[in-house]
Amino acid sequence: MKPERAVIEIGVWVYPGAQAAAVHGLTDLFCVANRIADEHQSDRLPVLRVSHWRSQERTAQPHDTDGEGAVERKEEPQRVFASLEGAAMPLTAVLIPPSLGAHTTPTQAQSSHRWLIAQHAQGAILGAVCMGAFILAETGLLAGRAATTHWTQGALLAERFPTIRVQADRPMIDDGDIITTAGMMAWPALGLRLVERLQGSAVAAATGRFLDIDHIDMAGQAARHFSPALGHGDGPILHVQHWLQASGAVDVSLHDMARRAGMEERTFLRRFRAATGLRPTEYCQHVRVGNARQSLEYSLDTVEHIAWAVGYQDPAAFRGTFKKITGLTPSDYRRQFGLRTPSQAMT
Repeated sequence: MKPERAVIEIGVWVYPGAQAAAVHGLTDLFCVANRIADEHQSDRLPVLRVSHWRSQERTAQPHDTDGEGAVERKEEPQRVFASLEGAAMPLTAVLIPPSLGAHTTPTQAQSSHRWLIAQHAQGAILGAVCMGAFILAETGLLAGRAATTHWTQGALLAERFPTIRVQADRPMIDDGDIITTAGMMAWPALGLRLVERLQGSAVAAATGRFLDIDHIDMAGQAARHFSPALGHGDGPILHVQHWLQASGAVDVSLHDMARRAGMEERTFLRRFRAATGLRPTEYCQHVRVGNARQSLEYSLDTVEHIAWAVGYQDPAAFRGTFKKITGLTPSDYRRQFGLRTPSQAMT
């Protein structure tokens, strides 16, 4: 008897002012990906269930307002739609669509912020499109991290949240557990990146072709972008993973990681590998190489400077690790996937 395929649930947060086209477009994109995955007839490919989550308003009771009258209060987002039948399950990803607002974002209740923080703490990937980065920034989860947003709003995001390294010239920043994309119509890119991570590069490429969406199939030409295991349920290990993603895994030691997890080093090594499938040193290498890939794709910095920036003092060691993980040297990778100069673009 053929085993049933696993179901993975992706939540789309329908906050007030969220762009409806992105909400429904993402839902359709994942449904198309499911249909293409069905054609592969592989029990290894999970089924993607899309659910919509909306903050419900309720009239506060007198004891909520010190007896001075009822007001409308917002609860944590509740599941209001699912593309497939079945009870709600832990979310693998939560996506924040763009807002049509130019310089302002909807005022979000603290309960909604807590909900996003809790989903992230439980292992969900958080993805924000365009102005959705402002909402994600309000949770504090982007502090110390690189993020992108609409090119007209980059300066405003940096002004409001000075601890964020705003890079509005980048179309996407995939930081493993948090992904931000720049343009208002960048939701297809975010959707395809998740399909690539959850159902594989072949399904993502076929989904892009079917929907006539440009999709760079990185996995088809070099090792796929690092997709860390986040849904394992080991809280202390997940806490360390979030710390490594946020810090870039630069200047960290086994002692530092074990101490942050509150474990002895031997116990930490065992649990980390069981949860992530990688030794801590291998995991750190993947994080650093992932950051280097983005710099090679979107900047003209020298390989030596990039190596230093991601935590390698020896450029030769960086080149060796980079080729081991991606199958390409840093220079070859940049030639295939990096920015092109105006003179190159004319050829």
